[in-house]
Amino acid sequence: MTRAAALPRSWGFAALLASLAMIGPFSIDLYLPAFPAIAQGFDVAPIAVQQTLSVYLFAYAGMMLWHGALSDAFGRRPVVIGALCVYAIATLGCAIAGNIQSLWLFRALQGISAGGPLVVGRAVIRDRLHGADAQRLMSQVTMVFGAAPAIAPIVGGILLNTLGWRAIFWVLLAFVIATIAWTARALDETLPKHVRQPLDARRMWHNYVAVLTHRDFLMLAAVPALNFAAFFIYVALAPTFLIDKLGVSTWGFAVLFIPLIAGVMIGAAISGRVAGLLTPSRTIDIGFMFMGGAALANVAISAFAPPGVAWNIAPVAVFTIGSAMVTPSVTIMLLDLFPATRGLASSLQGFVQFTLGGFNAGTIAPLLDATLLTMALGMAAFTAASYAIWRLYRRAPAPSLPAAP
Repeated sequence: MTRAAALPRSWGFAALLASLAMIGPFSIDLYLPAFPAIAQGFDVAPIAVQQTLSVYLFAYAGMMLWHGALSDAFGRRPVVIGALCVYAIATLGCAIAGNIQSLWLFRALQGISAGGPLVVGRAVIRDRLHGADAQRLMSQVTMVFGAAPAIAPIVGGILLNTLGWRAIFWVLLAFVIATIAWTARALDETLPKHVRQPLDARRMWHNYVAVLTHRDFLMLAAVPALNFAAFFIYVALAPTFLIDKLGVSTWGFAVLFIPLIAGVMIGAAISGRVAGLLTPSRTIDIGFMFMGGAALANVAISAFAPPGVAWNIAPVAVFTIGSAMVTPSVTIMLLDLFPATRGLASSLQGFVQFTLGGFNAGTIAPLLDATLLTMALGMAAFTAASYAIWRLYRRAPAPSLPAAP
């Protein structure tokens, strides 16, 4: 029997794909509570530690351009396992880094490798499943994946306050090693050799140009990227938002991340349940109703109410419900534009999302940390831009199909 055996649609398989996707968020959320401790340990300004997040995101986005193309050429399984092994080496480097420059270097190496499992995992889903079935499994993955960022900052806070910030990376290394073993045992190859794309520079250039100049791809990729940027303001500024603005201790990061991830899981569950009952476009419209209402409520609360953990975090949590409803449907629609090169299309979607995320974390978010209102206005602006692009996509005439790569 070949490695391209039939793929089970089970919660166990969804959990494996979610574990692969969780590598990226774990790399962010687990060490957020440690920002002040890292700055103190290396005797650097807080902005220097903030750049460990930016350099990770830019490296993550840049290498995403290649993960999908490599998996289209060599198969899904070897690319996933190879990326995980590189990530394990980078995580070891973070744990033993002797200065901030070394931490920047190994965080960049983490970013280079962390996107592979996410990108290829999405392509694996679409390799085997179609339509409502693909949306259901994508939603299952989102639900399981959603638990990780809620747990990560809690675990990070406990490790920080008991064993120090380096223990965060040692635990992350143990998680990655376990994931490598699970993947090697349970992930079958889903891309048969006869449909693989040769890794030819001219052909790849043609494929990249075909995707990046496709109007529908650009609009669909922008929608989840802007939604991600909207609530990532609060992730990137979590130490400032929670500790400085709301008075939460480094033990209390759960008060932000548990509601946010509960919202992700609720939204993903709704998306899975309505798959096949509502059209993807209708599901996306309902998701935008949640996001728009939450963004407006967030602005009003931040402008007129005194700071409070419950009412300042609740709108952000409701926002994630809508975002999680939108993302699976948009992703399936986007991947279906290029059935012969889904890995590449998934790579470019991730590139758009995380390039904006890195720019947001390093440039936009620090400009919004002055007050709760400026953070809320940033979220509202990203949401409005996302909705405007979605409406433009819905109203635009259907383009001609791209040439087959």
